[in-house]
Parts: sequence; structure tokens; C-alpha cells
Amino acid sequence: MEIVDHTIINLIIFVLAIYVGYHVVWTVTPALHTPLMAVTNAVSAIVIVGAMMAAALTETPFAKGMGVAAVALAAVNIFGGFLVTRRMLEMFKKKPAKKIEEK
Repeated sequence: MEIVDHTIINLIIFVLAIYVGYHVVWTVTPALHTPLMAVTNAVSAIVIVGAMMAAALTETPFAKGMGVAAVALAAVNIFGGFLVTRRMLEMFKKKPAKKIEEK
């Protein structure tokens, strides 16, 4: 029998990841939010690969369902992140000058 269960270790790692992620994101200057979003999309792509691998290695129907849900949520996160990044980049584009119409 092990001294500490793997579930407890995984829970501790999860809580520490939330803590570190919170402090990393909230200390970013506003000028770096767009590059941070692009990097976050890349990380989400890695998460979807991990979710597919975890879903493929499971044996129970519940675990397979959770794996499929993880893949679906990661896909929504990736596509939504790219849409938000595109909208943020469009804010920095110069708008064309309006023509003055004569009557």
C-alpha cells in the first residue's frame, strides 16, 4: 500500500497549477494580452492531444465519455481563442479614412 494516494497527488498538482496560472495571467501587462492569447491557443492544442491519448487508453464507458467531453471542451477553447485573438488583432488595424461627399 502506498503512503499517499495518486488521486491526492494529482489534486495537489491541479491546485498548484491553478495558483501559478492565476498569478502568471494577472501580472501580464495589457500590451501582451494578444501574444498571451496566441500562446494559450497553442497550449490548448497540446491539451487536446493529451485528452485524445487519455480517452484512447481508458477502458470504462464513463472514462471514455469524460475523455470525449475533454476533447470537445478543448476544441471549443481552441477555436474560441483563435476567434478572440483575431478580433483583438483587428482592433490594432488602421481604419480607412472616410471620404467627404459633396452635394
